[in-house]
Amino acid sequence: MDETTDSAQAVATASAVSPPSTPAQRWLARLSFVLVALAIVFVAVFAELKSVAMFAVGLAGAAVSLAAAYFFLARRGVWRWLSLAVLILAPAAVIAVFALRNVLWIALVAAAIWLLASTTARLALTRDHTDWRMPEHPAQPRARHPYLIMNPKSGGGKVERFDLQRKAEDLGAEVFLMDGPEPVDVAKVAREAVAQGADLLGVAGGDGTQALVAGIAAEHGIPFVVISAGTRNHFALDLGLNREDPSACLGALSDGVELRVDLGRINGQVFVNNASFGAYAEVVETPAYRDDKINTTLNLLPDLLQGQRGARLSAQADGVEIRSPQALLVANNPYGTGDIAGLSRRARLDRGVLGVTGVKVRNAGQAVDLLRGRRAVGLNVLTAKKIEVTADQTHIPVGVDGEAISMSTPVVCTISARALRVWVPRDRPGVPQPKPAINWARLRHLAGVRRTHGRPAL
Repeated sequence: MDETTDSAQAVATASAVSPPSTPAQRWLARLSFVLVALAIVFVAVFAELKSVAMFAVGLAGAAVSLAAAYFFLARRGVWRWLSLAVLILAPAAVIAVFALRNVLWIALVAAAIWLLASTTARLALTRDHTDWRMPEHPAQPRARHPYLIMNPKSGGGKVERFDLQRKAEDLGAEVFLMDGPEPVDVAKVAREAVAQGADLLGVAGGDGTQALVAGIAAEHGIPFVVISAGTRNHFALDLGLNREDPSACLGALSDGVELRVDLGRINGQVFVNNASFGAYAEVVETPAYRDDKINTTLNLLPDLLQGQRGARLSAQADGVEIRSPQALLVANNPYGTGDIAGLSRRARLDRGVLGVTGVKVRNAGQAVDLLRGRRAVGLNVLTAKKIEVTADQTHIPVGVDGEAISMSTPVVCTISARALRVWVPRDRPGVPQPKPAINWARLRHLAGVRRTHGRPAL
């Protein structure tokens, strides 16, 4: 199948799944192409023959920086610090060369035009309907016996700082504080609460604790409330909750709406955010990590990246093979397209698919290849209903919602579609509309631009 056929199919697919375009979108698409052409013409006119050298120097600087970053992570001793010096000096050298050749201002203006073209392209591709929001349902009937589990140590003491226990009890909730000296079996506490008549479960704590109790709420078909009293609160973030004031989450008990959310499962255990395999899981499992995260990571990464430590992984995601990834992330719904691997945030948690990202960088050349983004050889980004991870070891470490766990292989991850009834406050910050990926086939269709050889790229 040739490139023209591929492009035509891409346009047809985009047209089939996208809503009708508006005049504003069509003009923004045309403006994007005008700006791309303007940036090219601007450089060609003002830099003349230097324009080729500008491009070469900039590309070389980016390649050297990525290679230096790889060596910094993959080497120890003097090579690590020499690589760090190169990583810092490479962009500075590019700027210096541009300045000496009197083309720095040209590069800056051209970059600004490219940035504006990227902005108009994304605006043109942004859908004007609201299918990126999770549907809201009435939170009914009102819970008669809400039961909230709170960890006073989580998030540096947010439970006490925001007076969460008193505020929850004022709303009629029963509160269980995890304040004893001995570890608490949170799942057991939640199960006993349900057995005694609790018709809503909630957690003020980290994402790991949220997942444990969420699984029990889903099992019994009762609502679940997330209170953002953890350290990072990734689950709360993607639910659109207030992370600055955890007490605002209690509004779900008095004036809430219901979201029906997917749950990830790994060897039967629930996760609400993600499960990570490979380098990250190996590092987090190390006892020294909690006390000295940076030095522990830097000490372990060389052996992990060079294959001298850790299990050798392989994965099958709905029949797609991911060979020997050094790091593998399986997410409860795919993350957005905010960076090279698509790891930003999730606008929806009810798509019924796992987001899968695998990374394999064995040498500096593969690190440089990451400049190609999702087309890089060492990067796999896809969605799947099921992924099976195997290894050359019987047990491997897995980071499940940030907690290190040893699991027997093979490890199987699946998704339970809309298994959890999450109650959230009607009045909450919400989730911002995700930025669309720049699809030039769709953009050409909007702009009415005919196919030519080559393809612009932002």
